[in-house]
Amino acid sequence: MGLLERLRKEWFILGIVLVIAVARLEPAVGVKGGPLKPEITITYIAVSAIFFNSGLSLKTEELTSALMHVKLHLFVQIFTLVFFPTAIWLFLQLLSITPINEWLLKGLQTVGCMPPPVSSAVILTKAVGGNEDPPCLVSFLELSWDEISLKQQSSQMSGSERVPEARAAAIFNSAFGSFLGIVITPLLLLLFLGSSSSVPFTSIFSQLFMTVVVPLIIGQIVRRYIKDWLERKKPPFGAISSCVLLMIIYTTFCDTFANPNIDLDKFSLIIIVFIIFSIQMSFMSLTFLFSTRNNSGFTPADTVAIVFCSTHKSLTLGIPMLKIVFAGYEHLSLISVPLLIYHPAQILLGSLLVPTIKSWMVSRQKALKLTRQPKAPVKV
Repeated sequence: MGLLERLRKEWFILGIVLVIAVARLEPAVGVKGGPLKPEITITYIAVSAIFFNSGLSLKTEELTSALMHVKLHLFVQIFTLVFFPTAIWLFLQLLSITPINEWLLKGLQTVGCMPPPVSSAVILTKAVGGNEDPPCLVSFLELSWDEISLKQQSSQMSGSERVPEARAAAIFNSAFGSFLGIVITPLLLLLFLGSSSSVPFTSIFSQLFMTVVVPLIIGQIVRRYIKDWLERKKPPFGAISSCVLLMIIYTTFCDTFANPNIDLDKFSLIIIVFIIFSIQMSFMSLTFLFSTRNNSGFTPADTVAIVFCSTHKSLTLGIPMLKIVFAGYEHLSLISVPLLIYHPAQILLGSLLVPTIKSWMVSRQKALKLTRQPKAPVKV
């Protein structure tokens, strides 16, 4: 793969680095009260635009095929929104006695409170499942970078085994988890981080309702009337949300660099990167072991959806939500750093594990198929 093609595929990650660098050079442009007026353009317009775009792109009709798989959905949602944040909280009690930056540790807790994305979990599930259809899944509350980076792998790893039920389960759990996250994530943030938020509880939910729920509903209503046009033209929903998200990240770091009292040591950052990769590997292993136990009731296709949906976290929902919950908080950017690291890390690990998980799933399906075949009668 040529350098230019690699840069094109990873434009969003490069964009994050670029906007942080620009914020470092000229933070006055994006600070609160600056020329960009982020207290209006970002807090209200940009966040609302992301979720209106999400409402337009969400194909609710694709979720009906997975509604009846209650056990799988309960496992994913409980693991993502209950076990994950609780386990992180317990782990952070041990890390609190270390010299790691306390705001980065709080950022790890916010990662645990986030709901799953759709495109990364769904496309990795699709790649493992070997579905030969073109990658036409529309992202909900997540980034086009995921799809661009994984699209080629999904097509290259196509096989004869088709498991659309795994993809449907991934779509349902990721979308449903994102809906739950609109309500549950702020509650979890306030529960685990307590008084860290400088915004009253009622103000948080009223702003969430106006900038997240209302645009999402309006987007779905508009979609009903222009559905045929959307299917025909296929607008770049993910790329639009990504560009808006880069603006939000830019203004967040402008506030950081404009504050001379905030400092980030390299030791803490390196340790956080190591911890994030360790958490992802541990939780992916844990979900795999739980879902493959005897009498678990999950098929190999279910396991694929569980491993990816239970351990991935949404950056597109997470950053705007942190912006709302921690509005005006001087350490917001430091709290955001672990989520900004977790996002590319989950794509990298997932991409590396696709061949291994695919090989396991195919062999497991063949073994199950052989055990279910009736034995030929023995001739006397």
